[in-house]
Amino acid sequence: MITSLSNPKIKNVIQLLTGTKYRREQRLYVIEGVKLFLEAPADKLRQVFLTQEGYEKIRKIRLEIASLVTDGTMTNLKGPACELVSDEVFRHMSDTKTPQGVLCVMSMPDHRVSEQIEAADEELLVLVLEEIQDPGNLGTMLRTAEAAGVSFILADQKTADLYNPKVIRSTMGAIFRVPVIYTEDLPKALRRLKGNGVKLIAAHLEGSKNFWDMGYPERAAILIGNEGNGLSDEITALSDCAVRIPMEGKTESLNASVAASLLLYEWKRQNRTL
Repeated sequence: MITSLSNPKIKNVIQLLTGTKYRREQRLYVIEGVKLFLEAPADKLRQVFLTQEGYEKIRKIRLEIASLVTDGTMTNLKGPACELVSDEVFRHMSDTKTPQGVLCVMSMPDHRVSEQIEAADEELLVLVLEEIQDPGNLGTMLRTAEAAGVSFILADQKTADLYNPKVIRSTMGAIFRVPVIYTEDLPKALRRLKGNGVKLIAAHLEGSKNFWDMGYPERAAILIGNEGNGLSDEITALSDCAVRIPMEGKTESLNASVAASLLLYEWKRQNRTL
């Protein structure tokens, strides 16, 4: 059992939790809690840290986890390295107010735009994000994207870090199921989408149509901009059309995740019957 905060593995977990730089350099991130552990893809699990209480919780749900945990590290060919840690150490590792005693280090997936386009059927729905800053908004959009049937999410480098612990918690597991691709050149990526028959629909305060008054094609990308400034002129100019969300009263704009939800579900209403 690990009882020291000076343990290199514990120090590294804390760095991964607190620093985007460390996550990007190592291509690793951290998840917490029983639900996320049970939903995490096994091939991406790299380390599992459990308190005794956390171990008992998991063992009641997944009996096979018992064979992976010893009083030190056990590298099992059928699973990740598992460690028991003291409650005190786990409290310092945890990013939550009420830790469940289960924490995992995961490797980041490697998704590519070209692969996602090739894998899609005739239908293709993409959520495009430009400079989304709030981690809560990003997490909510990811969760909504899964529910609406989004094929993948495309974001620029100024959008919040997907692997921020707050984002991960708010996705409720959708982070494992919806591919998210960050691009250094968003205009170039959008032109690639257009070249593959994807219509770019921008959410814009000065849109020419209400969002429900246009026909959404089977292959579409919904463009959502920064919470305060909206989409940049460059990205707006690349869109095939701009739509607005009509509002009454003195409200000037909606939360970015709410705006994304409305447009994504209008596409879903028009293109899918459940």
